[in-house]
Amino acid sequence: MKAILVTIAVVTCLFALHFESVNAKAVDLPIDQKELEALDYMKTLNDDLNERTNKLTEASWAYASNITDHNLEVRNRMSEEHAKFLKELGIKLKEYPYKSFKDEDLKRKFKKLVKLNYALLPEEQYKEMLDAISNMESNYAKVRICSFKDSKKCDFQLEPELTEILGSSRDEAELRYYWLEWYNKAGKPVREHFQKYVDLNKEAAKLNGFKSGAEVWLDEYEVPDFEAQVDAVIQQLRPLYEQLHGYVRHKLVKHYGSDIVKPNGAIPMHLLGNMWGQTWDEIMDITAPYPSKPQLDVSEEMKKQGYNPVKMFEMGDEFFQSLNMTKLPQIFWEKSVLEKPSDGRDLVCHASAWDFYKKDDVRIKQCTRVTMDQFFTVHHELGHIQYYLQYQHQPYVYREGANPGFHEAVGDVLSLSVSSPKHLTKIGLLKNYEPDQEALVNQYFKSGLAKFVFLPFAYTIDKYRWGIFRGEIKPEEYNCKFWELRHKFSGIEPPVARTEEDLDAPAKYHVSADVEYLRYLVSYIVQFQFHKALCEKAGQFVPGDAEKTLNNCDIYQSAEAGNALKEMLSLGSSKPWPDAMEVLTGQRQMDAGALLEYFKPLSDFLIKYNKENDVPIGWGPSDKFACSA
Repeated sequence: MKAILVTIAVVTCLFALHFESVNAKAVDLPIDQKELEALDYMKTLNDDLNERTNKLTEASWAYASNITDHNLEVRNRMSEEHAKFLKELGIKLKEYPYKSFKDEDLKRKFKKLVKLNYALLPEEQYKEMLDAISNMESNYAKVRICSFKDSKKCDFQLEPELTEILGSSRDEAELRYYWLEWYNKAGKPVREHFQKYVDLNKEAAKLNGFKSGAEVWLDEYEVPDFEAQVDAVIQQLRPLYEQLHGYVRHKLVKHYGSDIVKPNGAIPMHLLGNMWGQTWDEIMDITAPYPSKPQLDVSEEMKKQGYNPVKMFEMGDEFFQSLNMTKLPQIFWEKSVLEKPSDGRDLVCHASAWDFYKKDDVRIKQCTRVTMDQFFTVHHELGHIQYYLQYQHQPYVYREGANPGFHEAVGDVLSLSVSSPKHLTKIGLLKNYEPDQEALVNQYFKSGLAKFVFLPFAYTIDKYRWGIFRGEIKPEEYNCKFWELRHKFSGIEPPVARTEEDLDAPAKYHVSADVEYLRYLVSYIVQFQFHKALCEKAGQFVPGDAEKTLNNCDIYQSAEAGNALKEMLSLGSSKPWPDAMEVLTGQRQMDAGALLEYFKPLSDFLIKYNKENDVPIGWGPSDKFACSA
């Protein structure tokens, strides 16, 4: 995942600082003179902007990789100092009639610069906002839980202990225990901070000229009807989701019994192998269409061959080099955190990639474990790093993805190739693998549990926050509305009844850390558009060819595919995202067609199986939450 910085709004705003030296009389000049002066000054900004942002990013990195009061104080102090200047200077910057500039590129740069987000808050309120987010993030990182089996052992963390237990245990009572402990400790304690964050988010949005924080986030996509497009995509995908949901519920009923899983109801989420029910691939062992067929998992082979975190990243680096892309710079190896430190420090283990705004200074922070899934995550994070390296020549204002979802899509599109049996065989991790039709169905099914079921989850995380930001969801119904949305779009429910005494949304990191989540949904759609285009360029996908399907495409060693990807990545955000997408795919809109094509074998199987076995489709109401009328 791209680097998550609490101060990201401030980083975006740093440009405004450097307009302080612009001639104060510029606002009195004719429009053409104002544009010329703004254009001339823009050329002088880059070095200073990169330097200032580098220092702020270093402070954020220090805190995220070593959570101490001192590092928090340093990071927040730097952010506050910047914001103190940004408010006055940002307002002055808005006096430039940039919307009337003739130079479209200059106009685009100004549009990006004048959006100051939280920096427009009064100084004290800005500090309160930083504190609210920091307190939620810190609480999330410091949660410790006692073992279900040994009450004296109370040092279990989300990573790796709880994540591994949720994925491997099939003891319903144990799963329910860890789920409840996590949600009670990661969510409930931060209600006051969450409310402060919501209140100040509203104030900041208004100061920036937006109706709410929802519009602030949606504005990044530069398409007026983008929210409606997203709603339409979710509806387009729902028929297949309902088939997959019904099938998985049917299998869970067989495993746990109808007293735990209702045959026509929502699925208790603690049984889905993931703390948030966002991916279900960890329960492949009890849901696989053909359980006698061996599952595709090279984790043991990796360990047998002596893989370690460094080797995993070296393999990822070689993958990108085979595409004629950029070799990882030495500074990456010197400064990254590639495995969990042994010194016991608190840190955010959530994998993230970081750009430090100096030439080649890119890093990853990941508590890497030697598993197949982590091997794919390594390639995902290195996808972000490649994006940073390909657009680092751009002016600071354009050193970001074409839209917030592009960074995630680029990370995932490489993982689609790396996770294919073809690639795993080629690099020697998969041996004597001869898939028949049943094994292929298993493969598509597991991919669906990892990719497809994520889409309604990603949708509801921001749909929920949009409702809060817009005032449509009131404080007295924060929790019930969260579960109402999870139930409506994902067909899941909490394992125990939840009330307004609880606050469960912040138990997801991105909610606690104020990270917009729509980017992940967008990425899961457009990555398949990217994948299809790259596979065609690599000669790895031919419609109708059973040997060259999207499911088993590997672009490894294709310079043609790599060069096409580099061309799109090198644009950064210098062009609207439809322009960037068109460079690679020839398309200008988000389209679920490639994703549905990828999963067509899964769709065919599910429809046939569910019909033959009278599997109920859809789900009834839940008694685990209740919103007042």
